Amino acid sequence: MDICMIHENASKCSVNSMECFMVLSTQAQKISIATLCGLFGTLCVFENSLVLYLIFSSPGTRRKPSYLFISSLALADILASINFVYSFLNFHVLKETNFSKESFLLQLGGVNTTFSASLSSLLLTALDRYISISRPSEYKLLMTRKRAWLALGVVWVTCATTASLPLLGWNCCTLNSTCSELFPFVDDNYLLSWICFIMVLLGCIVYAYAHVLRRAHQHVAYMEKHQAQLGKQNTRMRMDIMLAKTLVMVLTVLVLCWSPVLVLMIYSVFARLSTHLRKVFAFCSTLCLLNSMVNPIIYALRSKELYSSLRMVFSRFRRQPKASEESPEAESTHKSSMIET
Repeated sequence: MDICMIHENASKCSVNSMECFMVLSTQAQKISIATLCGLFGTLCVFENSLVLYLIFSSPGTRRKPSYLFISSLALADILASINFVYSFLNFHVLKETNFSKESFLLQLGGVNTTFSASLSSLLLTALDRYISISRPSEYKLLMTRKRAWLALGVVWVTCATTASLPLLGWNCCTLNSTCSELFPFVDDNYLLSWICFIMVLLGCIVYAYAHVLRRAHQHVAYMEKHQAQLGKQNTRMRMDIMLAKTLVMVLTVLVLCWSPVLVLMIYSVFARLSTHLRKVFAFCSTLCLLNSMVNPIIYALRSKELYSSLRMVFSRFRRQPKASEESPEAESTHKSSMIET
């Protein structure tokens, strides 16, 4: 009997049995997954690094709590893409098995921490928009930089602690319990708990954005009715509405990219997965990278402050070549003037 068909915990907790989880069998599948990971991962790191540079290079954006949350999202996406591409290609493409259970769970914990932090940062951004629209007069008092940093610290510590539970002992080898069919050494109960944690985050984000959209619709109707009397307040409300719509686009992309992975995870807890479905899960996992890659594009297209900062960066790069072309003439002119003197 093939070792991959054995269901005893002893076989699934051995390092040799990890080959059963390496479902990419053909060279074409390995090349395809490597291409997707390399493309999405590289673009994700570049785009999110650019977002971080645009935010922290401008005093107007780096002081705002909303952009602190977006910075946390960009940082989490960078770390998630690096951890995911390295561990995923090392496992499925290179098929490395010369590492221990602890080292594998450490890599898996890093991936779960960063992806959970990305989703949690999006939740903080949604709550920031919720407070900004529902209680605009008290926003600056409620959402201070100190509270924003405190919320980010709590989020990152919570995500790291949750992702470290398998490494700390909540795994099927230590507990002699049912192992997951998608991840080596991972307990099915832990996987279900982690899925519930992600679903709670998604539910809170959906609720916050549903309220934001309802209030944004009310703002639009109010502005159309009292456009002449609003003045500066009209401009501020338009900015809130535009940012709310931007973040709804981010949420839509997030749900579309994460739904296939979560559905297959839930299905694996209650039923057996075929080899074909596990291959589908491997390819659907790359959609998480796609989500991290698309987020900065939405920011650049929808955020006026980041877009204007990006145009300033491009204008600086355009001036540098011109300055370098003019520098020899300027230097010769300077030398001739010195000789004349």
